Amino acid sequence: MTDATQLRSDARWLHEGAAARVLKLLNSDGEEARVVGGAVRNALLGLPIGDIDIATTALPEEVVRRAKAAHIKSVPTGIEHGTVTLVIEGQGFEITTLREDVETFGRKAKVAFGRDWERDAQRRDFTMNALSLTPDGTVHDYVGGLADVEARQVRFIGDPDQRIAEDYLRILRFFRIHAAYGAGAPDRDGYLACIRGRAGLATLSAERLRMEMLKLMVADGAVGAVNAMAEGGLLLSVLRGVSYLGTFAAMVEAERALDLPPDPVRRLGALAVAVTEDAKRLAQRLRLSNAEAKRLDSMGHRWWRLAGMDEAIAKRRLYRLGVPRFHDRMMLAWARAGRDADPAPWREVIALPQRWQAPAFPLKASDFIVRGFAEGPALGHVLTLAEDAWLAADFPLDPAALRTIADQTAARFARDHLL
Repeated sequence: MTDATQLRSDARWLHEGAAARVLKLLNSDGEEARVVGGAVRNALLGLPIGDIDIATTALPEEVVRRAKAAHIKSVPTGIEHGTVTLVIEGQGFEITTLREDVETFGRKAKVAFGRDWERDAQRRDFTMNALSLTPDGTVHDYVGGLADVEARQVRFIGDPDQRIAEDYLRILRFFRIHAAYGAGAPDRDGYLACIRGRAGLATLSAERLRMEMLKLMVADGAVGAVNAMAEGGLLLSVLRGVSYLGTFAAMVEAERALDLPPDPVRRLGALAVAVTEDAKRLAQRLRLSNAEAKRLDSMGHRWWRLAGMDEAIAKRRLYRLGVPRFHDRMMLAWARAGRDADPAPWREVIALPQRWQAPAFPLKASDFIVRGFAEGPALGHVLTLAEDAWLAADFPLDPAALRTIADQTAARFARDHLL
């Protein structure tokens, strides 16, 4: 049975702009196109519309032909699976021909192109993601998705075990989409199927795990979803190490208290990094980018030394670390301090970069060459000692203080090394 409802009439994106132009292009001469997936779900929930995916009865070659005739750029991003990306006004639209499964075996499922909207909906993952929207604003539902959107319930289409066996990434997607759009506890049938299928997570590529985990980290309901994963033995299968659920929840609270946008890498660090070895494991397990791996490594490096600092020490830490690493490490230290910790001093230190900018170290190699040092290791060593003395003196910039630091450092180095 098919249910239908009408989208709000103020959905201007459906009637104006690039999306409307694509729909008009593909809805003619016996072919039909509809918006599908997350854009429909978000429109019904009154949430911002992100990527707009479109399904069509037209074959990929016909989509390309029409785009070319309309002077629209087409990219064959997955043409063997029926997907062409059209680029209009700098915005990409994935256009996929209706499909039905012939054989299902994970990401290599064999599909045939079709013209049946219901069969196309039935091969998708979750009911709320299987809705389709026509240009007149009618939402078509073949799998009970409308009721689930209203109830904020994420349910697999058909048999959950079968849908998971088709692609084990759907386990992570179940929790991620529930965290973003669901309410209450996860659907019980889906949850139990995820637990039964958890061994399949080992078959997934690191890149796909990374993509879903980073998306999960920033979802509104991430704390509840992560706890449910841990209780079901799923989080260990993904991260392959200890998870710090309390620290993760505290990090989410800290970000919200400081009115910061959710940061996926920082939250991942709170969830799974206590020492630098954890960061290295995660970088390998999730194949993180170099920048992401370095952030986690920095977060795990002696964060426990940051509690109870006075402002002078905090300035030296900020100078050594730089603003991004200082901020990440301080946030982790606060999250690990426990919920009973007084938030006021943590807020004060974390806000230090907003009221103080570390100056550049003003002494140069030339300042020590004139004091008798030649180019080489000794010059580098004495510069390091001078920088330490400058930090201990609270970053002086006046020439007299700098001369004193240079003289005393040169003399101490010469005495210690019998120069």
